[in-house]
Amino acid sequence: MKKKAFQSLFLGICLVGCSNPPYQGPDLLGADEFVLDSYKIKQGKFSILEMEGMTSEELSHMLLKEAPDTIENGDVFNIAIYHPSRKDVAEVVQSIGQYIGFKVVEGKIILPDLGPITLQGLTLQEAREKIHKAYAKHIEDVEVFLAYKERLEKKVEFVGEVASSSVTIDNKTRLFDVLAKAKISPEANLFKSYVVREQKLLPVDMHKLVKQGDMSQNIVMRGGDKIYIAEASSSTVMMMGEVTQRGLINLPNGYLSLREALARAGGIPFTGDRAYIQVIRGSIAKPKIYTLHWKHIIHLPTESMLVMPGDIVYVAATPITEWNRFVSQLFPSFTAIDLFSKNVVGVVL
Repeated sequence: MKKKAFQSLFLGICLVGCSNPPYQGPDLLGADEFVLDSYKIKQGKFSILEMEGMTSEELSHMLLKEAPDTIENGDVFNIAIYHPSRKDVAEVVQSIGQYIGFKVVEGKIILPDLGPITLQGLTLQEAREKIHKAYAKHIEDVEVFLAYKERLEKKVEFVGEVASSSVTIDNKTRLFDVLAKAKISPEANLFKSYVVREQKLLPVDMHKLVKQGDMSQNIVMRGGDKIYIAEASSSTVMMMGEVTQRGLINLPNGYLSLREALARAGGIPFTGDRAYIQVIRGSIAKPKIYTLHWKHIIHLPTESMLVMPGDIVYVAATPITEWNRFVSQLFPSFTAIDLFSKNVVGVVL
């Protein structure tokens, strides 16, 4: 009798302490909340970042406008002037332009008889008119001809999952063309990729641009821009509990349907409780925990059941599975208790 009472007490303690049921607190969220948040996720990168507590600026329409073709430091010009009586000046200017060129340094070029003239930021036509006015003050009826001899090459630099380290651009080259020329990896994580201009992140969603053809993200590039292409594993979702393959699943697009996430994890075996599929989202201190049923995943639209980077998907075990595991873990303890009880009884007798 003492032995049975001792075993019953031990069994009761283990049933309370050894089981691992799904979270069932008062702050649980259901399928309705999960669907509403999924449609926010579907809106793209910056909606997801907002859900993660980060804010970003809106994409300015000015970033989509082509910049005028203007003169910059490093550009070199071939300049010629014509005047019927001032051939001395014309020959000097033409000789320098033909053999050396007039290079823009600190925004200016230096011309014979004129000195420094600021050209940076002007179009070719504006520069010609400025030089003409400067000469016209000293020489009447002068004609000025201006052409590029060499131009400073503008490049966009790449880092990460990409074949090219840089791509040459002009003032009309857009982001989509640059990405195509750079030959980014098909496994690249466009959700985590970004564009840097003057040490500032630009609010561009490259996934929307490349995968969804959203041309509202197709900004005009500038020389000196830098693009980081992230690897596939830069954003993931964790699969835990009663799934065939536990571990991380890459989210290169920034989100994935819960149905596909479970499929990639090998599905839910017979040991899993399909009435308790939980998605844990947010910080450890204050997470959002959704409890879903298998029927939600099967019957609701795919785009209404999405997981995002950092989510944990946990599938609970069925009660019978928990019981079987508990009993299998308990067998060594029963053996030890039995031996202990027999020894105790033998000593007493």
